[in-house]
Parts: sequence; C-alpha cells; structure tokens
Amino acid sequence: MSVKEQYQQKRMAAVDAIRVVRNGDTVVIPTGVGEPPALLTALSEARRDFRSVHVAQILPLRKYAYIDPETAEHVRHTAYFFGGSTRAGGQEGWIDYLPSYFSELPTLISRNLIPVDVVFSMASPMDEHGFFSLSLGVDYTMAAVEKARAVVLEVNANVPFANGDCHIHISQVAALTESEDPILEVGLPKIGPVQEAIGKYVADMIPDGATLQIGYGGIPDAVVMQLTDKRDLGIHTEMVGDGIMALVEVGVVTNRRKNYHHGKMLATFALGSKKLYQFMNRNPALEMHPVDFTNDPFLAGQNDNLHAINATMQVDFMGQCGSESLGFTPYSGTGGQSDFVRAANRSKGGKSFIVLPSTAKNDSLSRIVPTLSLGTHVSTGKNDVNYVVTEFGVAQLRGKTAKQRCEALIGIAHPDFRGELREAAKKMKLL
Repeated sequence: MSVKEQYQQKRMAAVDAIRVVRNGDTVVIPTGVGEPPALLTALSEARRDFRSVHVAQILPLRKYAYIDPETAEHVRHTAYFFGGSTRAGGQEGWIDYLPSYFSELPTLISRNLIPVDVVFSMASPMDEHGFFSLSLGVDYTMAAVEKARAVVLEVNANVPFANGDCHIHISQVAALTESEDPILEVGLPKIGPVQEAIGKYVADMIPDGATLQIGYGGIPDAVVMQLTDKRDLGIHTEMVGDGIMALVEVGVVTNRRKNYHHGKMLATFALGSKKLYQFMNRNPALEMHPVDFTNDPFLAGQNDNLHAINATMQVDFMGQCGSESLGFTPYSGTGGQSDFVRAANRSKGGKSFIVLPSTAKNDSLSRIVPTLSLGTHVSTGKNDVNYVVTEFGVAQLRGKTAKQRCEALIGIAHPDFRGELREAAKKMKLL
C-alpha cells in the first residue's frame, strides 16, 4: 500500500480518532502550540465516556473542557509544567504534578518510569516519502511515539515542516484527522523599565560569537532586544521564538562561530507568531530536536561560549533559586533552567544568568531573601548558580564563600530592603 493510500485509510474525524484511547490510558501531548486542539476538544466533549484517563503535558495553552474538577475521574490532567489553564487545578489539588528536569523526560519515558499509551500531536502535512514533522513540540514527544500503543496526529497545513530529529512516518500512525485553523500565536511578554535594566546588564556581558539559550519571559526577551549590535551569535536553546527570529533577520544570529553543530540553530519547541512558524518551514538553518538532545548539559555544554539566560522568582543568600512555586504553592515547573545552567557551567567561556526583578507585589516584598519561603521548590541549587542579575546589578556567585555570596546578593537587592537583609545576615552569621 502506498503512503498516500495509508494516509487515506487512517484519515477520519477527530471524534472517531480519539476512540483509540482506552480507560486507564495516559495520553501524552507536546509542549505548548504542539497540542492538537481538534483532538483535545473531541476528547473533552466525550470525556464522560472514559474513566481514569490521564492527559500529560508541559505548558498547556488552552483551557479545554476536560480540565475540569467535576470530571477529573474521567479525564484528568497530569502537568509536567503548569500553564495558565492548569495552574489553579494544581494549586487546588485536582491536577497532578510530575517533577522532572525537562532534559530527562524522554529518559523517564523510555525507562517506563512515566506511562505512555497514546500520543496526540499536531503535525505538518505529509511529504512525498510519508513523513510528517512534529516541529512545534518535539521535546519528549518523539520518545513517547516510540513507547505508545497508538499515535494520533492532527494534520494542519499551518504547521511547519522543520528539519531535525522530529519526523514520524505514516506507518507509525494509528489515526489522523485534519484541521485548518491557524496555529495559536503567543505574543512577547510585557517589558518595562525593570526588565530593560536587567536586560542591559546581561547583554553587556555577552560577547560577539556567543551561543545563546534564552528562556521564556519578559527579562530574557529584554536581553534579546538589546543584542542587535552583536555579531555572529549562535543559538542552542529549548524554545525558538520571535525574538530569536528577529536577531536572525537583522543578521546578528549567523551560527558561523558555533563549534558544535556549526551553522545550525537548535531548539526543541516553538512559541510565537504566524511569522515564526513560517520562518521554521524547511529552514536549513534551523533544526528541531528532542529535549534529551537540546537540553542535555553534557551535549549543550559542548558549545563554547554558551550563555544561558533564565528567570526565577526568588533567590536566597546561598544562591538557591525558587523558580517554580510560591512557597509550597505550585506555579510553573522545573523546565530546562537547571539543564542550561549546568550546560553553561561546562561550556568553555560559558556563562549562566539567573534574572529577576528585585521586588514583587509593587515593591512590597524583596525577591532576594535570607532563606527561600517555607515549602519553596528549589529549581536550581546553590552549587550551580553563577550570575544573578536584578535591575540593581550583577552578583557572581561561583567560587565565592557563603559570606561573599550573601554580600553580593544584598548588593543587588532593592535599596529599601538592604538594611533588613543585612540584619538577617548578621543573625545568620553571614556578615
């Protein structure tokens, strides 16, 4: 049977395609815009027909009807990372949370430590050889494809056919449905004076020829916007977004000085505009790969001059970063922050930056604290953190004593809080 004949045989409506799911199954979904809306809408509408089905994903972007405490016994969400649509459920306890480094999710899947029965994913149109590209969310999805009993694709002409290790053959597909809706667009976060100030400190420390990993958020994007005078930057990151595309368009990102995968940008998921998704389509300068390749600290650290930029919510006197919870209340997830902090530390000439505003809640709380709030999940440990940057400056921690770290961090705290921080440090025998 030809690949076109296989395609037609497996093509069906979304309401029929979801019937590959059985009671008790775990359905794995790609990150962000890789989530297939027609399939998840159909599953939501039929959720009372199922029992004990789990939908597992990093960063869901839409509030599907199955994300509902009243029907959680039928279809329940498992979060590898919380987004706006799932955060409340995680805080209320009816959405489960699975902690893991982003880079290790494929390994946990391949070793059967995370269950996978079915994969639902967005996909590009099939090429003449029978291959689809899962370009928008490669992440842990390729590992899940290898373990799943059934793979169901939502084929959409707006999904780019990207290069890299992100392809699946029609023979691996149990069912597919077609959709034509535009891919969800995600705008750049709001950037204000505080973000701009932090961005300038970081940008000033990034040399020409550096390779960048840029996390999601207002401050990382503020850094990107201040790199337009740099030359020959490279990209090895987890997320490709509009900021990186803009640097390519103005000639700042060339990848010519990359020593690891020379000439290529590498990423594992995309989040941005329609223009970004078009930019990705068959672009020979960009490759999309699984996250155990892009985020592995050993592999990513083979890039010389790797500069990693990631945001946190709270840093204590020792340098521990609480990036995923507010006290014991979950907010996001581990993600790839620690992966790239460690990669940059391994890199020859590399630097890792943890960025945060100095205050929260309209300047009423300091984000530089003596100890993390009770119950806070430590996202990146004290031994890994290198540069911490606020709008008041840069604290370099690696190789420093506990007292030196404390002094440096108080020096970049908001001036209104430095006095009480110093008093706390004295009580802790750190000053």
